[in-house]
Amino acid sequence: MRVLILGGDGFCGWPASLHLSAGGHDVAIVDNFARRRADVELEAESLTPIRPLGERLAAWRELSGREIAFHRLDVAQDYPELLELLVELRPEAIVHFAEQRAAPYSMKSSRHKRYTVNNNINATHNVLAAIVESGIDAHVVHLGTMGVYGYGGAGVKIPEGYLRVRMEADDGWVERDILFPPSPGSVYHMTKTQDQLMFAFYNKNDGVRVTDLHQGIVWGTQTAQTRLDERLINRFDYDGDYGTVLNRFLMQAAIGHPLTVHGTGGQTRAFIHLEDSVRCVQLAVEHPPERGERVRIFNQMTETHRLIDLAKLVSQMTGARIELLPNPRNEASGNDLHVENRQLLELGLQPITLEDDLLREVTEIAERYAHRCDRDKIPARSLWVRPVPDHDVPAPPHDAERPAGRLVAADDSPPRRARVTASTP
Repeated sequence: MRVLILGGDGFCGWPASLHLSAGGHDVAIVDNFARRRADVELEAESLTPIRPLGERLAAWRELSGREIAFHRLDVAQDYPELLELLVELRPEAIVHFAEQRAAPYSMKSSRHKRYTVNNNINATHNVLAAIVESGIDAHVVHLGTMGVYGYGGAGVKIPEGYLRVRMEADDGWVERDILFPPSPGSVYHMTKTQDQLMFAFYNKNDGVRVTDLHQGIVWGTQTAQTRLDERLINRFDYDGDYGTVLNRFLMQAAIGHPLTVHGTGGQTRAFIHLEDSVRCVQLAVEHPPERGERVRIFNQMTETHRLIDLAKLVSQMTGARIELLPNPRNEASGNDLHVENRQLLELGLQPITLEDDLLREVTEIAERYAHRCDRDKIPARSLWVRPVPDHDVPAPPHDAERPAGRLVAADDSPPRRARVTASTP
């Protein structure tokens, strides 16, 4: 199958590219090196040494005998070039990783918020518009996030994308499926909820086939392919913006730094190993939805854990002490998370669990490359809520005019209260 991978040089895109190539697919990569530029901006390199993409691709060709083509363009900005590429390659599947992926980075400043919105939403819309304009029949496999659901399930098991609701109408009750109500916790997560609406529209209006993978937090670094040669090694981010929580714990333990738990640690998150992530992408690519089928949504996760429990697990394994710090995020101190993930398991996913692989990750990556760690990059400094300025906001003058009148429904009667009940499929 001809597969075009957008963002193929990144943390998930690179191992997915190798995995699909090893599986016999004809793979091409698109990237604009935005993630590498973020390293320069943040002055925070991957714990693992990342080679230039040309060297990576040459190493893969040498080791596997397989070619992965590379096209440098910005999916969010270079629409004519993207369209031309789709017409030329006519991919059967487009794997879309070309989005700024870090919630903390998206909250650093108004500039970072605006960049995340401009990049992520434009990239997704450009892909969909180019598919329609080019006339190709490409299946879009998009890497989304479990964060679109928020983290307050109120005891409800989160379904795979859709919620069956029953609404009271004038002549009785009506049932329909809707997207599970989103509750984004950052600007990054907000862009992913917008992606859902764009997918739904282009699927309904133009018949674009889409699989949206709502992924949990990725842990682990290597896959079977990236282990073959150090030139192929994958990223290991540990800094406060791009480092995922469990990888940060593993690195901190390896260098004798306290395990930094923000808040109470009572927050529950969904997790998946990187090896399982690339397998899920392969399953999605190789099992496209039927033409005319609605957007297919998979919850791409394998287990859930409270953050404090993860810290205790790593502490017991390594002897590292745990340090509770103020939480820079605007979130509850604790939550439960119950998630449906049946569809990927039915397609054949056999999950790697923390119990299976955690110790190898400590010794293979965190300890081996501990000398490359910059301790100054460990703290999480991106704040969700800005401090209130010290100066007072001037009050309006006492004689300022106030708008007259009152807000009423169009017929001057109180609006009718809708009654809705919901159930998960």
